Amino acid sequence: MTFVIPSDLMVSVSGVRGRLGEGLTPEVVARFAAAFGAYLGDRAPRSRSGQVPPSSAVADGVASAERSAGHRPRVVLARDSRTSGPMFTAAVTAGLQSVGCDILSAGLVPTPTALYAIRHHAADGGIVVTASHNPVEWNALKFASADGMFLDAQEAPRMRAYVSDRPIPRAGWDGLGSVTVDEGAVRRHLDAVLAIPFLDVDALRRRRFRVALDCVRGAGAALLPALLEGLGCEVIGIHLEPDGRFPRPPEPVAENLGELERLVRDSGADIGMATDPDADRLALVSDAGRAIGEDLTLTLATMLVLRHRTGPVVTNLSTSRVLEDVVRDAGGTLERAPVGEINVARAMERAGAVIGGEGNGGVILPDVHLTRDSAIAAALVLQLMLEVERPIGELVGGLPPYTIVKDKLPRDAGSLEAAFGVLESSLDAAAADRQDGLRLDWPETKRWLHLRASGTEPILRIIAEAPTASEARQLVDRARAALAGAGGGP
Repeated sequence: MTFVIPSDLMVSVSGVRGRLGEGLTPEVVARFAAAFGAYLGDRAPRSRSGQVPPSSAVADGVASAERSAGHRPRVVLARDSRTSGPMFTAAVTAGLQSVGCDILSAGLVPTPTALYAIRHHAADGGIVVTASHNPVEWNALKFASADGMFLDAQEAPRMRAYVSDRPIPRAGWDGLGSVTVDEGAVRRHLDAVLAIPFLDVDALRRRRFRVALDCVRGAGAALLPALLEGLGCEVIGIHLEPDGRFPRPPEPVAENLGELERLVRDSGADIGMATDPDADRLALVSDAGRAIGEDLTLTLATMLVLRHRTGPVVTNLSTSRVLEDVVRDAGGTLERAPVGEINVARAMERAGAVIGGEGNGGVILPDVHLTRDSAIAAALVLQLMLEVERPIGELVGGLPPYTIVKDKLPRDAGSLEAAFGVLESSLDAAAADRQDGLRLDWPETKRWLHLRASGTEPILRIIAEAPTASEARQLVDRARAALAGAGGGP
């Protein structure tokens, strides 16, 4: 019988997400997990050296020789703290075991911890049960490849074909997968961060920064307090109980960080740090008790790395121009990639980047792994504060001021490319980039505009940045008017 993916599930490159009990049920989760396990089973196994074979090793259509020869994929499984996590983790376990996958269970850990464990174990892939920054009623499965990165645009369609288009070969009673608990995942991840070559751990411990920390009752509580204490910090924490009962909207944007801002002011902290529920993103609050915007997390981390080494930096098309200014002033080069962690990570691989990430607080450091990691971001920012011997608020105050305005509008049934063409000609930008929707740049006036179709909603996202809020809003309004004239929006 053909399996029909529920229409209210959001299926993207990295996985599948939905609301609990609506599109996302244990039956659906088990199906996706079994499909992922079957996909891994039809790939050539790793060599003894741990090298991952190229994607061309996937055998389309029938089970591969490796499966018939008894290849048993090993899959790292982890979750964040959502209340539905244990239930869906059980469903994933059943689905994977049913196709003969051996499971390495990392438990409740940050997403970057789970992805680091994949490479440590030379596993064939991983599943993280997390809806990241989505509201509490959501959950999701994120699928990762053997290199500890999310599935990319070539891998994801191959895996999804097993969900509904192909029969899933189930294991017999003597071929079911096993479950092994990995109790050392957090410790290994922590040690890897502390071993970053340009961290002066001894000096940080002597400095004893005071850090206010908000883990939103998410998985970050399993790692961030221990990391900060390992760096000698005095931690004043809130919402460190990883029970998934989020006390605020879970995305760590400025408007959701009022309690952390007050904590910084009341405690006299040197800095405030906030994570999302799966702790791959880090937002900051200055010593004056003001949220400083997610884009600046990557900017500050990049400032530190470029003090120690030279090389390309990669970010996505929607990240603030302030990063571009910082990289240029340091004598480096900045490359932009389509939005999405895996797109940035793959571009970093190609460029040999020294650091990269996204303007949502996601920092990627190849010294550890090619995935967004809030623990890495926290360590790099503290090292920067140590080296420049200036408060975080003063550091941020010295950066070029820009304002980002974000908007969205419904996407109609017309040709998006045609609408983009009209927009490009009518706004007369100095440069245009079509990697991911349309990004228009006016470098002389330090303005840019990015329009792209959302990968998770039937909307068009519009993001503009300029030296002032009024200029950025004007760009958004001009885009809306041009799209309306082209039949591309209201």
